[in-house]
This record gives sequence, structure tokens and C-alpha cells, in this order.
Amino acid sequence: MRIGVIISDEPRINDEIRVSQVRLIGPNGEQVGVIATSVALNLAKEANLDLVEVAPNAKPPVAKLIDYGKFKYNEKVKQREARRNQSTAEIKEIRFRLKIDDHDFEVKKGHVERFLNGGDKVKVTIMLRGREQSRPIGGVELLQRLADEVAESGSIESSPKQEGRNIIMTLAPKGKKVHTQSEQRRRGAESRAERQARQAARLAAKQEAKAQEAEAAKAVVSEATETSETKK
Repeated sequence: MRIGVIISDEPRINDEIRVSQVRLIGPNGEQVGVIATSVALNLAKEANLDLVEVAPNAKPPVAKLIDYGKFKYNEKVKQREARRNQSTAEIKEIRFRLKIDDHDFEVKKGHVERFLNGGDKVKVTIMLRGREQSRPIGGVELLQRLADEVAESGSIESSPKQEGRNIIMTLAPKGKKVHTQSEQRRRGAESRAERQARQAARLAAKQEAKAQEAEAAKAVVSEATETSETKK
């Protein structure tokens, strides 16, 4: 039976490094040079750091003295921030009839603007019926009117084109709108942090007040005791 080998993306650290020599880099990036791995491990222990193999294919492999736990934590933080800053744009869809009245047009235009301002693309579809299919120019004009009226929020990504009974156009948010959701999440995180800080401050104030009350009570008891002893 063939036994599979599990390949890890994690670097080898400390005793996992089996080579006899490494090219050592110090914790501040200084080049120490080629030394015995056992010596490098002793240096790591003395500095309360880890010996981490950063270039295993080099000859000899390159290892660095770092706090591996702190390094992994910082990497996770960076990855989390990168995910937060990624665009999470979706494609929303709005359907129009060719003979739409002004009120309905304004309502649907409001939806389009809201989607664009939220960082999402919008697929706008004009549904043609009967004889309208022979006059697609009216649908193109309606879509162009829509694009002109929402120009502050988005621009045409895919020009109006007829697909069967429909005319379709895609609008994309302006560059600064794409990251609106990420910005909202960042502000939400900041708001939560501020609330937590206020709660911590209130808790600290309560604890301090209780400590002061306890000290005052002790002082009263001490004074009463001294008075009692004086009377005796």
C-alpha cells in the first residue's frame, strides 16, 4: 500500500531543522554568517527566540532568529486586513419596461444609485414586448438616460446591447465607491473599539470608586477604634 506524504506550507523551526549548518540572520536582519545549526539553536534559546528556516533550498539553508508566535499572529492580522480591503462587489439586476412612467423610473433609478453607492455593479435589463422588439432604439435611449442620470455614482461598463427580447447594459461603481463596504466595515470596527474602550473606562472608574469607598470605610473604622481606645 502506498503511503501518502503530507506536505506542509509551514517552515521548519528549531529542532525540526535537520541540516548541520545554516546561514544565520539575526533578529534585526543582521547577517551572522554560516554556523553550525546546534550553535544557532543555542543562540535562539539564549535570546528566547525561535530558529526559523526561511530559505530551505539555499545551500546552506537560510535561517532567522524571530519570535515565531508573534510572527504568525502578525501574518494572520495582515491576511485579515487584506480580506477586509478586498472588493466584495456583487452584480445586482434591475428590470425596466420600455413604456415606464416617470415615477417608476425614478424609483428604479434610486435602487440603481443605492447599489452603485454600495460598491455593486448593476445589470439593467429592458424587457421588450411584441412590436417593441422591432424598435430597440427606444430601449437604448432609455438606458442611456439612466446612465446619464446616475453618472455621479457609476459609469457604463458594458454598453446597451440586444439579447433576444431584452436590451442589457451593465453599470459599474466609480472607483472610490468600490471600497465603500470595506470602509463601512473599518468604521464599524473602530466604533466597536471605541465602545469597548468606553466600557473599560467606566468599569475602571467603578472599581476605583469602590476602592476609594473601601479605603474610606477602613479609615472610619480605624478612627472609631482609636476613639474607643482613648476613652478607655
